[in-house]
Amino acid sequence: MSRASWCSKRKPRAPASARPERLPVAARRQADGTDATRAAVAPATLRLLSCNILAGASIARYRQYFTRGLTQVLPGPGKQANLDRLADLVAQFDLVGLQEADAGSLRSGFLNQTQYLAQAAGMPYWSDQPNRRVAQLARSANGLLSRMAPREVLDYPLPGRIPGRGALLARYGAEAAGLTVLVAHLSLGPKARARQLDFIAELLQGRGATVLMGDLNCAWPGPELQRVFARTQLQPPDDALPTYPSWRPRRAIDHILVSDGIEVLRRWTPPQAFSDHLPLAIEMRLPRLPPRA
Repeated sequence: MSRASWCSKRKPRAPASARPERLPVAARRQADGTDATRAAVAPATLRLLSCNILAGASIARYRQYFTRGLTQVLPGPGKQANLDRLADLVAQFDLVGLQEADAGSLRSGFLNQTQYLAQAAGMPYWSDQPNRRVAQLARSANGLLSRMAPREVLDYPLPGRIPGRGALLARYGAEAAGLTVLVAHLSLGPKARARQLDFIAELLQGRGATVLMGDLNCAWPGPELQRVFARTQLQPPDDALPTYPSWRPRRAIDHILVSDGIEVLRRWTPPQAFSDHLPLAIEMRLPRLPPRA
C-alpha cells in the first residue's frame, strides 16, 4: 500500500487538436484534508460514473481489435476527439472512476488522460494509479475525478500471478459519516479475480458508506461477487446492466456497488460508446455528504 498523490487540476500540455477554450481552467490548491473535514452538508444526491476508456481508443466491432491494432499503440486525432466527447459526459457527474486510462505514453501522445479529462470536464480534483507499463508504449492506470476534496487517497496493488492490477481508494468526510470510494480493474482469470475480490473485501470491511466501482470482469448475477457481498456492507444491485461489448451489450461486468443505507435513485448506461465498454452511471443519495468544491 502507498499513499496516492491527489492532485488539484493543472494545465496539461494539450495537443493541437484539443479545444482551446477548455484548457484554461483555474488551478485549485492541492487537497490536504482541510476542506474534507468540515461539517457535512444536508442530505443531497451524487452522480457517479464508471468507464473503461481503453486509452481513448474506439472499438465498435470485434474485428476492430485486429483491424485497428495499430491505433491501440499509437496516438491519433481520433483518440483526442474521443476524450473530448467523454469529457462532455464526465462534466455531468460528481465522482468518476476510470479504468484503462493512459498515464502518459506513446499511445496517448504522452498525455496523462486522467488529468486531461479532469481539466476538460472542470473537475477540481483528480488522482491516477499507473499499474502496468509496457516500455514507452503504454502506461495503464485507474483514475478518479471528483468535485469534492478527499481526506486521503490510497494506492493498493492487487494480488495476482501477473502484476499490474490495482485499487485506488479515496475517503471523504469524517470517519463516522464519511464516504469511501474504491476504483478497481480486476483480472481476466477467475483465480486471480477471487484473490483480488477477497483483498477488496478485507479493505472495505467495517467501513461506513462505501462504493466499489470499476471493470470487475465478472458478471452479476453470478457467484464471484458473493465474496464481497458476504464480507462487506455492499449490496447486490437490483438491476445489473450489460456494458460489454459496447456495440451489443450482453455482459454486466462493469459495476457501481453501494453499501446498505445508500439509496440508489437511478442506474443507467449512457448511450455514448467511448470504448469497447459502455459507461455505467448511478444517481444516489447519502444521509450526509462531504462538501462539494
